[in-house]
Amino acid sequence: MYEPAVGNLNIDIAPQITFEDIPEHWVCPIYGFGKDVFVPLEE
Repeated sequence: MYEPAVGNLNIDIAPQITFEDIPEHWVCPIYGFGKDVFVPLEE
């Protein structure tokens, strides 16, 4: 789960970066999935 307020410094994504602002060529370093397979979670 990605939290924009926290970011993910393990994969060089700084806090306050929205998911939409992560480059389209990004892939999950653990599972190898691209952004196109991620879906927003309901709150």
